[in-house]
Amino acid sequence: MTETGPLGGQLNGCPWPQARRAARLAVRQPLPATELELAAALGHTLAAPLAALTDLPAFDTSAMDGWAVAGPGPWRTTGRVLAGQAAPPLADGEAVEIATGAQLPPGATGVLRREHGRTEQGLLHAGGPVPPGQDVRPRGQECRLGEPLLPAGTPVTPAVLGLAAACGHDRLIVHRRPTVELLVLGDELLAAGLPGPGLVRDALGPMLPPWLLAAGAEVIGRRYVRDDFGMLRDAVRHSPADLVLTTGGTAAGPVDFLHDALVAAGGRLLVDGVAVRPGHPMVLAELPGGRHLVGLPGNPLAAVAGTVTLALPLLHRLSGRPATPACPATAAADLPGHATDTRLLPAVRTERGVLPLAFDGPAMLRGLALAETLAVVPPGGVPAGGPVELLAVP
Repeated sequence: MTETGPLGGQLNGCPWPQARRAARLAVRQPLPATELELAAALGHTLAAPLAALTDLPAFDTSAMDGWAVAGPGPWRTTGRVLAGQAAPPLADGEAVEIATGAQLPPGATGVLRREHGRTEQGLLHAGGPVPPGQDVRPRGQECRLGEPLLPAGTPVTPAVLGLAAACGHDRLIVHRRPTVELLVLGDELLAAGLPGPGLVRDALGPMLPPWLLAAGAEVIGRRYVRDDFGMLRDAVRHSPADLVLTTGGTAAGPVDFLHDALVAAGGRLLVDGVAVRPGHPMVLAELPGGRHLVGLPGNPLAAVAGTVTLALPLLHRLSGRPATPACPATAAADLPGHATDTRLLPAVRTERGVLPLAFDGPAMLRGLALAETLAVVPPGGVPAGGPVELLAVP
């Protein structure tokens, strides 16, 4: 099993930034594109730019309930127009009652809000002039026919679905979602109930699938695998997923079988250990058939570090999403660092800058549950007032 990665050179215990880059470069190109109906496209990633199929709005519309008026007042009222109806043209001195979103009649010069007008003996009066275009959404205000709205690589969120529908789309061209199978390793894990002597609750099984879904993946299975070499080898070898994600078994303990299972399954190790705390013993490997495996440490916060370091960059590349750079910020207090490794600290943003949270040990999740971000602390730490980069909490 070769231990050279796509960047070339030995990647045992490689620096954290290099490991993230290696995860993206492990994928040659995004998964193929397909065309889906809007509802089915949610969570996928645009494989082509989204362009407007119509002007938006497609016609001049009223932005308020009131009256569409033509010219200066007072105006003679001539009827009512609701959304979805067409109205006859207005001549100067005429007005028609209009609802928000209704098409403006030809000849109308503006809209008088209901609270600003009064009618007396068939005439509409205003407290002041109605400037041309007042409370009118002009045709094409948001976009014009053919205008590019969103680039390829945009995740399809509910808001994207709404925009696509508003400008005339029934289907979207998106990348196929990468499939993930989650293998939770360990005899000591409980799927339900209270921890007992020698037994602990599995936190990663419930926590990881929603994060993978948000990264554009489709979780096709979650299996508990006992501390057994043959069971793990077969689970890795026969998984149909684009990405096999394992938790635990990445170190060199008596039942840490992942490395041997990779050899037996024909895997090629790309990253074996990353200089990051928590989460140092994480693994990235290429499997036969163009599949990949990311091995996360078993401790919960260490597994989160492995997720943001290796799993998310790889999934984003498969999904067709661009790399997500860290955001610059300022430390509001000293951010303690490791002597030689990068640290990922759960943190919150304040007016003064970024503050670290307590309960940041490898096996802890309490700090992460309160965190707004992960602070990327380089070796040696960051003093108060110094620059620090932030990652989104998965």
